[in-house]
Amino acid sequence: MTSKVESNLAPYIEGLIEQKHADGFSYNATERLLRRLDAFCANNFPEEDTVTYDLAAKWSGAHFGESAGYHNHRISILKTLSMFILSLGKEAYIPTNFSCKAYRPALYIPSKDEVRELLAKMDKLTSHNKNQRRLNKECKVLFLLYFCCGLRLSEGRLLKRENVDIDKAIITILGSKGKKDRLVYLPQDGIAVLKDYKEHIESEFPNIQWMFPGKNPEKPISCTGVESCFNRYWAKLPVAEHLEKHPTPHCLRHAFVVERINEWMLNGIDTNQMLPYLSRYLGHNSPNETYYYYHLVDKAFDVIRKKDTTSNRVIPEVIPYEE
Repeated sequence: MTSKVESNLAPYIEGLIEQKHADGFSYNATERLLRRLDAFCANNFPEEDTVTYDLAAKWSGAHFGESAGYHNHRISILKTLSMFILSLGKEAYIPTNFSCKAYRPALYIPSKDEVRELLAKMDKLTSHNKNQRRLNKECKVLFLLYFCCGLRLSEGRLLKRENVDIDKAIITILGSKGKKDRLVYLPQDGIAVLKDYKEHIESEFPNIQWMFPGKNPEKPISCTGVESCFNRYWAKLPVAEHLEKHPTPHCLRHAFVVERINEWMLNGIDTNQMLPYLSRYLGHNSPNETYYYYHLVDKAFDVIRKKDTTSNRVIPEVIPYEE
């Protein structure tokens, strides 16, 4: 930590951070929150050397203007610290009743037909600017990767050419969330599209390292560029007129999860056996994160649940996952 911890919980806070770093997590944002927790304990509970109910209750109080998501994150990190203290053989209270349990991000997950319609819209010429046409083409390929491979937004846009092996149909993701590396296998029907795109970009920018160069080809395409392109073409779809909250490019990753799970359920495949593999493929810490992705669109896909009489057993209820 960049500043000295000062409460009696300092040894445990330092130990937790050291453990997370040793496990390969950057933990930067959470480390800052733990610094706030340390100052909170020093100011409000200077005599306490563990997490108590009173400490947890006061820390877990909602702050004015604070989102439910961040509120839950604050409680989550205190719970993580309590579990760490317990693992060392010392008593600690684990907060269980303070979360905003009703919190569920309102997401609209595009269907396969809507994604197909979105990509078809992108084939139509909408700009006479050569650079903009090139960026639109890049985004179309990116959207395919998000939907067909479940990549995160940054994993796609920060891809380097050397990490895309067309012959082996493998994308190597390096240093993603949690500083984790993984291999992502391309679907057969996506290999030809990516091959043609890669050859085109390599001929246009032979010395550029990025798979998806931005307006300045020396840099990768920006987040705002990808999101702007998605919003522009999504607005052209008929469904966009009836939605209060429009999807984002990241929703294509959610759609990938939903499509896989629904396909398994329709084909009678046990999701309990398959989810650990899907979790690793996505770069999740555990299947619980993948379950949570599916539950974000629980109501939108209840038709699938009605067809599967064992869905309550196969897809258990989950709470928002923790770091």
